[in-house]
Amino acid sequence: MSSQRAPVATAILPLALLAAAAPAPNPAPLRLNDISVVGTHNSYKLAMPAETMAKVRAASPAIADMLDYAHRPLAEQLDAGARQLEIDVNCDPKGGFYAKGSSDPKLLRPGFKVLHIPGIDNSSSCVLLTECLRSILRWSDKHPGHVPIMLMFNAKDEKNAWRGGIDALPFDAAAWDALDAEIRSVMPAKKLIVPDEVQGKFPTLRDAVRAGNWPTLAKARGRFLFALDESPEKVAGYRGARRSLEGRVFFISTDEESPAAAYLTINDPIAEGARIRRDVAAGYLVRTRADADTKEARVNDTKRREAALASGAQYVSTDYLWPDARFAGGYQVRLPGGATARCNSVRRAADCPGGVLEKH
Repeated sequence: MSSQRAPVATAILPLALLAAAAPAPNPAPLRLNDISVVGTHNSYKLAMPAETMAKVRAASPAIADMLDYAHRPLAEQLDAGARQLEIDVNCDPKGGFYAKGSSDPKLLRPGFKVLHIPGIDNSSSCVLLTECLRSILRWSDKHPGHVPIMLMFNAKDEKNAWRGGIDALPFDAAAWDALDAEIRSVMPAKKLIVPDEVQGKFPTLRDAVRAGNWPTLAKARGRFLFALDESPEKVAGYRGARRSLEGRVFFISTDEESPAAAYLTINDPIAEGARIRRDVAAGYLVRTRADADTKEARVNDTKRREAALASGAQYVSTDYLWPDARFAGGYQVRLPGGATARCNSVRRAADCPGGVLEKH
């Protein structure tokens, strides 16, 4: 009897042990939208000259406070861990349009100019868009394993003459095409993550995003994506008659139901924290702001910063990658633990392979 039972027991026991010892399934590979990083707002901006700032402050102390910040050169920000940069572009196809009152010969060249408020807040670490892009590209080539960097653009067309500045040229169809072309003239195709790559064979870009078709993090490292943060009228001009964004360089900030939806600017992480979490969970990329208009830094108010970092937004933007020595409290925005990139708290909190994805 015992000799007959033994084979049964030995057959069952290994199966039980194997079941108990079986490892958990490997987590799905991380994708571009499974990360969280910190970036900077108006990343090119230098301090206004003291004389100009004094004039602005005499006219409006509130506006002077809003403009009273500056950033170090782009490569230095990248060295410190910034993985989202913001660039304001002004259309200047013939060159010289924004040169009034300036001795900078770069303003005479044709092409897009990187200026905050032309004729007023004019100081930029890279006046030419091509200059900015080449600086970023050189840095990337020296650090090929970096997580994907988002370059967010504002297309400036404000009327500034009434306050002593220069009225910006409008963005028409030719200007949008020229902007794409100027970016492609500097950035090799292999360095770009464009809407067509994400859309793939899906009917629309939105369909692809909600199906999780962002490239894997492994394929996205060392590359860039461009996002146009603008009004519905401007992004409609950029999109044109396309169903999504076929052939374009930029993703656009739009509403969640648009066929072109992939990226959303949601700047208030306190009032719209629930929306950010919902959109990130659905597959969209979101940029939010940890501070604005120098208000938080002046009083070391960290509530908005903490809400932004906890929101799940992939990109948290700040004017204070470093503290401003003029303000008490040392307000600044960094990821904890010296991380440059970490797993997204909404998308991959429970199954993050590695936790910290890049350190500086």
